[in-house]
Amino acid sequence: MARRRHSNRRRRRGNFGFLYKLLSVLVICAAVVMALTLFFRVDTIEVTGTERYTEKDVIEASGIQLGDNLFLLNKYEAARSIAEQLPYIDIEDIRIRRELPDTLLIDVAECGTPLAVIQDGSAWLLSPKGKIVEQLPASQAGDYAVIDGCELLAPSVGTDIALSTEFANQQTSLLALLAALDAAGLTDRVDAIHLDDLSRLTMDYAGRFSVEMEYNADYDRMLQILEAGISKLESNQTGSIRLDLNPPILTLD
Repeated sequence: MARRRHSNRRRRRGNFGFLYKLLSVLVICAAVVMALTLFFRVDTIEVTGTERYTEKDVIEASGIQLGDNLFLLNKYEAARSIAEQLPYIDIEDIRIRRELPDTLLIDVAECGTPLAVIQDGSAWLLSPKGKIVEQLPASQAGDYAVIDGCELLAPSVGTDIALSTEFANQQTSLLALLAALDAAGLTDRVDAIHLDDLSRLTMDYAGRFSVEMEYNADYDRMLQILEAGISKLESNQTGSIRLDLNPPILTLD
């Protein structure tokens, strides 16, 4: 009987020990949450990487205000809001970082040279990643490379392009080509991209060449071959270039 009472006392002490540890953890967690809530408030917001937009534009678009809690703010929601309200900035080009104790750093990269799709009296400017960044009168499209031979579906500033159903293959290839041009820093060398031929796309390039390429090709590799081939030509040489990858061939007519 005495052994049973002693065992019960030890069991109760063990239960109280567990509850004490659990209570201690909860108190510590509450203290941490309270500290994060009361301290680490945004006192400074620094914006880098902007040219077209001002620092104020980016901060207002983010929805973040001075005094917001540095740890409780939603960085991903802020980035999404910036990309929606400032079309020349893509969400994947936004970096938001905390710098203790009170600074928020917003780094953005605005898109490169846009290209234009002219439709219904408007020039819809596309970023190299296929996002519609601006709508202009068609008469103002002269400063941009033109993408033709396709039709945009319900174009709207701030949205990604969507081509009509019969151009689904061309849309995939166009976006891949734009991405390759952007990655290689060659967007400025494009004068026009033509999608009206459903078998091969054509690109007016460097003010001198008409370049034919297959759809769904490795455009990163094709651009390397193109630039390497052009570098070996005379500076005043012009003509039509046909690019094929199997085997890698550049043919100049």
